[in-house]
Amino acid sequence: MRAALLETHSAPLNVVDDIHVEDPREGEVQVQVSHCGICHSDLTVVDMPAGEMLPQVLGHEAAGTVVEVGPGVTRLQKGDKVMLTPLPTCGVCYFCGRGQPQLCVEGQNFMTGLRMDGSSPLSRDGERVFHGFGLGGWGELTTVHERRAVKIAEDTPLEIACVIGCSVQTGVGAVLNTAKVEEGATVLVTGLGGIGVSIVQGARLANASKIIVSDPVAERRDYAANFGATHVLDPGQDDVVAKAQEITNGIGVDYAFDGAGHEKLIEDCLNATRVGGTMTMVGAAMGAFTIPMPALFLTQEKKIQGCLLGSCNSHRDVPNFLALWRKGALDLESMVTHRHKISDVNVGLDHMRESRGLRHVLEF
Repeated sequence: MRAALLETHSAPLNVVDDIHVEDPREGEVQVQVSHCGICHSDLTVVDMPAGEMLPQVLGHEAAGTVVEVGPGVTRLQKGDKVMLTPLPTCGVCYFCGRGQPQLCVEGQNFMTGLRMDGSSPLSRDGERVFHGFGLGGWGELTTVHERRAVKIAEDTPLEIACVIGCSVQTGVGAVLNTAKVEEGATVLVTGLGGIGVSIVQGARLANASKIIVSDPVAERRDYAANFGATHVLDPGQDDVVAKAQEITNGIGVDYAFDGAGHEKLIEDCLNATRVGGTMTMVGAAMGAFTIPMPALFLTQEKKIQGCLLGSCNSHRDVPNFLALWRKGALDLESMVTHRHKISDVNVGLDHMRESRGLRHVLEF
């Protein structure tokens, strides 16, 4: 099959035609990918200075059609339209039993690019190819466990359904599931890429009274305003913490969300959060850093928490998000700002590096 292959970190991807895809095993399905988003997490892997798990087919925000069904599959059949999710849930492990499906033991293998038994459904010239984030959506075909595939209605456009896979689940879920923002709360969002703008949409859905956003890119600030932000800040001109305090009458925001994983944004979020408020780290912070503010937690009861895929159970939340989209309450169409053929994957990656648009989608 044809796929965009990462063979060397910090180098352009190669679009090749000789990737072999295994037939589905027990409990697996094979999906013909129609569309797949380019997420900042993919870009982070591409731009790593060094690392293992090479060669690799990235892409974890994919949608397509089931073309083969393995033995024992009960949820899906050939011809079903599906949206793929990087975090499947087994439903029976310790974490699933405690209502934390995003931490499912089986789902954690998304970090390895391999099945639970250490194998990959992808190979090239007899050598293993890693299955990026457990999905490998930048290939024409992918073989995944049926729990990674969520069936969607036949009339759902795949070019917009794909963005639910990561950006919408992560951003909207961070507000509704992880932080559980209540009606009338005040919210700050720093970093307005696809995930940050999805956080804005989640805050709007939660009926937050003030949605304050910050990003150095004017285009992204404009997008956020269109998605529901009530106050827009330019961190190059505005003191984000002081402005958040001013907008909330000196109290600070009830909830702050970092959508980019940058140390300065995380620090701003913590300082802008009110006494007793909650700061949620949503962006993937790849480097180590220190938060030199223990008094914020000890004497002010501020809380900081992580967020993985918006604490979503995809088989529950994806249908809910699509229902919101059908009612006009969730805007998916405007999330997709650029479309590229798979042959132009490197153009899309360059645009992401330049912070152009919200979500770049690859088409097959």
